[in-house]
Amino acid sequence: MGRRVYITGIGLVSPHGSQPDAVFERLCAGQSAIRKLRSGTEELGGDCLLAPSEFSVEGIIAKTQSFAMDRVAQMAVVAAHHALQRAGMVSEDLAQVPSETGVYFGCGLGGSQAIQDAYRTYFERRSRRPKPTTVPLIMANAPAAHISMRYKLQGPSLTYSIACASSAVAIGEAFRAVRDGYVDAVLAGGAESMMNDGTLAAWEMLGVLAREHPEGAASSSRPFAADRSGFVLGEGAAALVLECEASMRARGAAPVAELIGFSCTSDAHNLTQPATEGQARAMQKALTDAHLAPERIGYVNAHATATPAGDNVEIDAIKQAFGAHARTLAVSSTKSMHGHLVGAAGALECAITALALHHRRIPPTAFLRDPDPACDLDCVPCMARDAPDLEFALSNSFAFGGTNATLILRRA
Repeated sequence: MGRRVYITGIGLVSPHGSQPDAVFERLCAGQSAIRKLRSGTEELGGDCLLAPSEFSVEGIIAKTQSFAMDRVAQMAVVAAHHALQRAGMVSEDLAQVPSETGVYFGCGLGGSQAIQDAYRTYFERRSRRPKPTTVPLIMANAPAAHISMRYKLQGPSLTYSIACASSAVAIGEAFRAVRDGYVDAVLAGGAESMMNDGTLAAWEMLGVLAREHPEGAASSSRPFAADRSGFVLGEGAAALVLECEASMRARGAAPVAELIGFSCTSDAHNLTQPATEGQARAMQKALTDAHLAPERIGYVNAHATATPAGDNVEIDAIKQAFGAHARTLAVSSTKSMHGHLVGAAGALECAITALALHHRRIPPTAFLRDPDPACDLDCVPCMARDAPDLEFALSNSFAFGGTNATLILRRA
């Protein structure tokens, strides 16, 4: 069975803010952080639906250090700081953070702004002299590296770059490392920032981004809805402190939730099209890993991005994984409000799932007034609901490339 693994701290840089309980309340209130913003140059720019995150590095990252960090790494360090602080591990001299703590972080792209700046220097300024820090700014492992350096963490520092499943896999592998005794504590999560115009243009050409809804920009991400048109890109970071029970008890820390199961599968099917069987296997294998009957799960935080094909596939996968119990499950997609954070999506949604268990309240799928007939499960439309008996929940993350990751949590 291995050791029990608890979440003892959550740190966020999210479109809804940085205070976990306040973020959760905004989600339960159905508040969307999505808006229409102008991006790019006057000649080539466009209006984009986005869910940006606001944050401050003051008191956390020295100004001289921030110049060597892309926005994605800055977000990661700020989220990690908040997670350590809430876990009771940060003091003025940082002495309370065990030096053997690991860092397991997900990041889909790395320093996207640094990539754009380097190419602009070359093609527009006709110069072979980009910033000397360009390579360190671009590296996908920069978020994990900066967290490790900032807090003198000498355990494993690992980066998982698996598109939309990056941070869910990072949390799952961190969970296994703590459960199996390789480390006692880990900072796990993910960060992503793709809001520079070159990257946005590439996403637009892929044809998966949402159109502005007639009701307004805020309601344009509509998972499970008949009129859904695609997803809205968000940005941010989420960090979780994972600890074995002995470490948590020794510190007198209070858990938010317990991680009890993880699975990762591959569709081996198509680079961008999801497959029901692979997603269902991920959920079934996670249940096996957690030694849990399907009927014990009360809530699924769905990957559901609001693409026309993807939501239907996930609904079919839930039916396949849970059988008759699928009809009694609460299934919601909070991407309807915070957008899709790509490499950070799994970490943010795992944190939301942990908070749903902690508060025994299920956040809604916002704007779901006209469901797709194919999405015929209880998708918690529009309004949050109290769940006084909620004990177990599941969080899905599915990625381009066919990787499927499922995490299972228990109320602590």
